[in-house]
Amino acid sequence: MRGIAFIGGEGPGAALCRRLATEAGAGGGAALLVAADSGLIAMENAGLVPDWIIGDMDSLDDTSRLEAYSPGRIRRYPHEKDYTDTELALSLLREQGCDTAWLVGGGGGRTDHLLAIRSLFERDPSPDRWITAQEDIRRLRPGEDLVFSCSVTEGGGESSAKKLKGISVFPLGTGPWKAESRGLKWPLDDLPWDRGFFGISNEAPEGSFSIKAVEGRFLVLAPLGIMG
Repeated sequence: MRGIAFIGGEGPGAALCRRLATEAGAGGGAALLVAADSGLIAMENAGLVPDWIIGDMDSLDDTSRLEAYSPGRIRRYPHEKDYTDTELALSLLREQGCDTAWLVGGGGGRTDHLLAIRSLFERDPSPDRWITAQEDIRRLRPGEDLVFSCSVTEGGGESSAKKLKGISVFPLGTGPWKAESRGLKWPLDDLPWDRGFFGISNEAPEGSFSIKAVEGRFLVLAPLGIMG
């Protein structure tokens, strides 16, 4: 089962939040939706109802929002705690049987919060996907691949390739790492991956690309709305 944790920080608009909830539930059954602290605001703005609400609620603009939900579905923690609200939300998703976890939100704001979410992808289990207001971020495990193609419809009804920009790749974990790509302007196949190495601002001139993690884990970032 897939689960989505809506977290504080900059996230996609209401329409995309609804689409992500539908996409996560595709293939049978609804996705489990968790609001972490002020992630509740994003869910309500999108017309989504959380299955659970979790966190210390210190970023929630008005805690009276919680009165609309069953107390049995709210897990409230003290502000001084050992885990972030995002960590608590991910743990709750796993506890409820989700084997796939997406994060929605978490963009912009404090750099330490961004780095903390990035660090979650070094863990096992880790999130599978992170969608901010600007980026769609995917984790690739060994043997997994990401395939994407994009086309735009011209005025006459014909489709043409749309050049894709801003595709970046970072190694995760301890390695060794090896990646293969097709369709990227700067191929990943022979890059000497190591700790601290990365490939940023790549392009797919023909509007499609694929990336495969042959060895090791990778984080793939692309502008929001272009990855399939």
